[in-house]
Amino acid sequence: MIDLYTAATPNGHKVSIALEELALPYTLKVLDLSKGEQKLPDFLAICPNGRIPAIVDREADDFAVFESGACLIYLAEKTGQLMPTDAKGRSRVLQWLMFQMGGIGPMMGQANVFFRYFPEKIQPAIDRYQGESKRLFTVLDSHLKDHEYLAGDYSIADIANWAWVRTHRWSGVEVDDLPHLKRWLDAIRQRPAVLRGIEAPPSRINLTKDGDDAAKKFSEEARKMVEMGQNQSAASKDKP
Repeated sequence: MIDLYTAATPNGHKVSIALEELALPYTLKVLDLSKGEQKLPDFLAICPNGRIPAIVDREADDFAVFESGACLIYLAEKTGQLMPTDAKGRSRVLQWLMFQMGGIGPMMGQANVFFRYFPEKIQPAIDRYQGESKRLFTVLDSHLKDHEYLAGDYSIADIANWAWVRTHRWSGVEVDDLPHLKRWLDAIRQRPAVLRGIEAPPSRINLTKDGDDAAKKFSEEARKMVEMGQNQSAASKDKP
């Protein structure tokens, strides 16, 4: 049994999708990020960084894994699925997984901050992160022109990238001019395990489209979390 500590975010859904695809039994432990539950001592003992998701493998002496990419690799290697075992195949999957971890996630995350969450609209920052997100989408589109999935067969690389790219409208970036990326997005969206995964837990708003009053409230809460993180960072720098 796996304990999944998570919330309704792209990073959280990466792991719930993988668990559903692998048909691994798991217990969902949803943290309320707006209340700072990810900073409580019990969770920090599992994830020192205080970020979701994290897993605890109860069948492996309560072994804890934090960071979404590390969780995906652990689950794939535990089951022998969603990642090849040969060196080249494994490397291809890890390359596209790192592409998401180091590019897609950070750039879209910053686009969200400046486009959605900050009350001040700093246009150069918005342009920077939306532009870089679009460039990365173009990289994906170019690769997917000649490949059904990112690294051979469907893998954790597809899961990781899809969980973020599907929310492109929330970041203010359109993909209508990227037909191969759209084909891939639609194909993965049809998988039953993926549909179950993005409901574990369900988001309070639809991150795949522009929103309404609920979206505005969500953005306000997200802004408070961003500001709280900044204040914590500043406080830690001031400590002797």
